[in-house]
Amino acid sequence: MALIPDEIIQQVAAANDIVEVIGSYFPLKRAGPTYKALCPFHQERTPSFSVNPARQIFKCFGCGAGGSMFRFVMDYEHIEFTAAVRKLAERVGIRIEREELSPEDRHRLDLRRRLLSLHAEAAQFFHLQLLRNPAAQIARDYLKGRGLNVEIAKSWLLGYAPEGWDHLLRWAHSRGFSQEEINASGLVSFKDPENPRSDCYDRFRGRVMFPICNDTGEVIAFSGRILQPDAKGAKYVNSPETMLFTKGAVLFGLHRSKRALIDKKSAIVCEGQIDLITAFEAGVQNVIAPQGTAFTSKQAHILKRYVEEVILCFDSDAAGEKAAERSLPSLLAEKLAVRVASLPAGEDPDSLIRGQGADAFRAQMDAARDFFDVQIDRLAAQPGFDSARARAAAAQKVAEALGFISDNLLREMHSQRLALRLEIAPQELATLSAQAATRHRNQGDRNLGERRDGSETPASGTQTAPPPETIKADPSIALLALVLLHSTEARQWILEEEWESRLKAEPQGELIEAILQRSHLLDAPNPLNGFLTGLDSALERFFVELVEKNAPEHPLAVAQDCWNELERRQLRRRIDVIKARQRNPSLTLEEASALHQQILDLQKRVSDITRPFSPLR
Repeated sequence: MALIPDEIIQQVAAANDIVEVIGSYFPLKRAGPTYKALCPFHQERTPSFSVNPARQIFKCFGCGAGGSMFRFVMDYEHIEFTAAVRKLAERVGIRIEREELSPEDRHRLDLRRRLLSLHAEAAQFFHLQLLRNPAAQIARDYLKGRGLNVEIAKSWLLGYAPEGWDHLLRWAHSRGFSQEEINASGLVSFKDPENPRSDCYDRFRGRVMFPICNDTGEVIAFSGRILQPDAKGAKYVNSPETMLFTKGAVLFGLHRSKRALIDKKSAIVCEGQIDLITAFEAGVQNVIAPQGTAFTSKQAHILKRYVEEVILCFDSDAAGEKAAERSLPSLLAEKLAVRVASLPAGEDPDSLIRGQGADAFRAQMDAARDFFDVQIDRLAAQPGFDSARARAAAAQKVAEALGFISDNLLREMHSQRLALRLEIAPQELATLSAQAATRHRNQGDRNLGERRDGSETPASGTQTAPPPETIKADPSIALLALVLLHSTEARQWILEEEWESRLKAEPQGELIEAILQRSHLLDAPNPLNGFLTGLDSALERFFVELVEKNAPEHPLAVAQDCWNELERRQLRRRIDVIKARQRNPSLTLEEASALHQQILDLQKRVSDITRPFSPLR
């Protein structure tokens, strides 16, 4: 897919004001020339989040987050760069054309846009059916019985799919959607599943409807729950996978709960939509639900962007236990801590909250125990556990689970602790779990190889990674970068030098290369918006940190000093290499003499380089 042209990105940046953009998410308070607020990216009591309207950047002096308005939208919404640009473009009415797209890509983009429109309108269709259709009384009674009132139904856009074979089909045609679009939406089923050209009918009939959204809040699929207890068919029917919806890549409720997930750093995983909605509306908002019971690796990867811990709140029956075990590999592979909540017999989150209140539910979540402790308790409760054979089998089962922990030290720590409970030698369990880790890793590599087919990432999820750690730059590199960001004269001087070869040989030279390669953007209007655009988050935060500092006096002289220091360091490294070669006992006298002369020549070059104008800090 074609990238958004630079000139369009600059136009979007110029048309938006960062204070207005961030102020649309939460209040900002003026503090002199800047604006301040509590940082949305970490918990704090005193505002350390600053927005600079003159430079059009934001910076948190507490957690280090910072960048342009594009970076803020990316990190706050957890979306990709192009999605952030399009979101800000729509905000100011800028149309982003799709030049350079092939006819196939253009058709695909058009179809995706139409499918999003169809799903958004279908959600309204089902919702109005719930509110107004007399036949939907059974659905209204069901929701009322589950404690979901009209306001909650409106908030979550719950709906009703009427009985009959073609209510939605006829409605979609009346709204101008083509048969191709309807077929591709997953909202219809075909009489001959092998033939998409055969007659079709409404997939959802006589069901309460739950819209499924991606993490930006767009409706991409539906889940329908049956209302007649004696009716034939599955209790729940979900949309099939489409170009919008990949079941294993979507977490129900994420678009509503992601701020709470980030704040709590913990996710409560419920089995069903009603469990989630009930908990969310009761004030427990760090909740999500997988589309299906067990976690996929994709869902775990998405969740890792928001939290450090997962609390599995599945049913306490055998099916719930199996679901927890199936979820474990994906969650542990993402280095997530996993705890298991044990609800009272016969209770689920919905019934517990309605019967005993949200505090009772919170108490159960606080009491959730580490997965491995729960696993051993279940194994110990089985008949004959005291036998050596049973303990050996239990150790093997625990080791298999421990093997999904990718961190060797953490896995060994768990092994040491759990071995005491199994009453076996700690080294024995550590060895078993290490062997299991090797098997899982090899199997994972094989599976990964099988998936390396160039297939497109599903549109229903984003691929944004967590922000990298802050770059710790060498003092000379950091000072040179600071000068180059502020001084056109210094940038021009360096650009006239042979900077490519010098920087290629310098550790962290890419930090200076990034400035020089984009130097023209620093001389444009709103320079930082253009310069920071497209950088990865680590570089962006590094440069924002520097921009917030004052430029030194005499910038050209300081830049020259830094440049000379880089050359001196490279010459010294070459001297060290030659000295290492001199230690080779097999050198001839002639070879040793030549190496000595090279060292003398390099040392003279070092001494000939102009000494620093000022000390480097």
